[in-house]
Amino acid sequence: MGRVEAIHIAAEHEELPQPMERVRVVAEQGIVGDRQGDRGDITLIEAEALEELARDHGIELSPAESRRQVLTRGIALNDLVGVRFRVGEVECVGTELCEPCRHLEGLTQPGVIKGLVHRAGINADVLSDGEIATGDQVARC
Repeated sequence: MGRVEAIHIAAEHEELPQPMERVRVVAEQGIVGDRQGDRGDITLIEAEALEELARDHGIELSPAESRRQVLTRGIALNDLVGVRFRVGEVECVGTELCEPCRHLEGLTQPGVIKGLVHRAGINADVLSDGEIATGDQVARC
């Protein structure tokens, strides 16, 4: 079982996501007010992955700069691909690894792709409505 350590959303595509204490999530739509709120999914990344990026590659990347919506701690997100899990009140299913891309590296710094391969989080389809708040549990159903 893990915890939500931070939440970041952005209303516009190129804008740096802003921290939120709590967000509303709608099944098959995603986070209300986020630029990706009509895709029906959320993105998650482990705080540990960002710490390893700094330690192993010397690249400091903030949770907002990761462009993932939910920062977790204490749970192996890659293990949730193909699995139902809860983030706060919201039931999700992990759909795929969210690999780093050239766009992310272009918005941040060289080396991000190499440093985050297979550690850049996951995409998860939203199966139920609810709220996600900082401090909420993240656990398999």
